[in-house]
Amino acid sequence: MSALDDLNDGPADRAVQALRSCNAAPRFAAAVVAGRPYPDVDALVARADEVARGLPWAEVELALAGHPRIGERAEGSSPEAEASRREQHAVGGADDATRAALAEGNRAYEEHFDRVFLVRASGRSPVEILAELRRRLGNDEETERAEVTAQLAEITALRVRGLVS
Repeated sequence: MSALDDLNDGPADRAVQALRSCNAAPRFAAAVVAGRPYPDVDALVARADEVARGLPWAEVELALAGHPRIGERAEGSSPEAEASRREQHAVGGADDATRAALAEGNRAYEEHFDRVFLVRASGRSPVEILAELRRRLGNDEETERAEVTAQLAEITALRVRGLVS
């Protein structure tokens, strides 16, 4: 039996628990589980992306609580912490100057927006992440909320694909 079959056919509470490791927003997992069964992984990932992009801001903020700062190691052994460490792996190889710039950028972002900077780190170099952080510091609140939601959806889709692949 495949991981997708397990998600489709298993108890709803177990599927919700598995999906919460991909996105901690309370509505996310319930909405994705409500769409079962999914014919294939791509359909599941598409639904997860759609749900994540449609979350109200209050739910996005709850999901952000589970994400560490870029460049900081996620603590614990939860599936979400393990995913974060994998996704930020490249940042660990950054040179000292880039690490210092990321730390300073994180501080500036948090002062400006009063939340952690969220970016899909997977597939990006530390320099690309730093450039994205600096670019987004120029956003207004509405624009940044849209970018945060989009980044959360990208991260969620990657994690859901990993969950069932």
